[in-house]
Amino acid sequence: MKIGIIGTGRVGAALKAGWAKAGHDVRIGGRSSHPGVADISLWADVLVLAVPYAAIKDVADEIAPAAGKIVIDCTNPIEMGPTGMELALGHHTSGGEVLKALLPEARVVKTLNQVGAEVMADATGFVQAPVQFVASDDAPAKRVVEGLLSDLGFDPLDAGDLSKARLLEPFALVWINQALARNKGRDWAFGAMPRGKSS
Repeated sequence: MKIGIIGTGRVGAALKAGWAKAGHDVRIGGRSSHPGVADISLWADVLVLAVPYAAIKDVADEIAPAAGKIVIDCTNPIEMGPTGMELALGHHTSGGEVLKALLPEARVVKTLNQVGAEVMADATGFVQAPVQFVASDDAPAKRVVEGLLSDLGFDPLDAGDLSKARLLEPFALVWINQALARNKGRDWAFGAMPRGKSS
């Protein structure tokens, strides 16, 4: 599958390495690099937004000509508040829903926002596969993305429609709190453990 990653930071690089290892054709670029956002958007079957949330409107404007494609939203609407990092959006909308409003023809899927780049680059070595929740209004797109998550070594779990991104985006803050503020480090992930079953 042709996967175009928008964002040249740690998350973009990690996902590129993981999917390339699984045999996908992956290109990565950004607004100030070559190939650029528009080029990657037209080329790819699936687009991945691995940019800061503050950049999504500008990026969406450049993706718009590629309407109708699957767009994986890895972003998190996080900002600095009086006591540290907090969600910029909450009960009544989400970053995933904002992106869908900016790209109404796109098949937006919210996932890969619940763990750090280190685990995205290598999801092996855990007692069981790390979980990634997936939210989208587009069931066929969700199935495609679940396959891509499995290719990275994750256990994809269907969270429901795109409004459930309001539940998934706070996971980023839980992970960041544990990884950084609580000194757990960055090499861990959430898991789903059925009682009495082994992975």
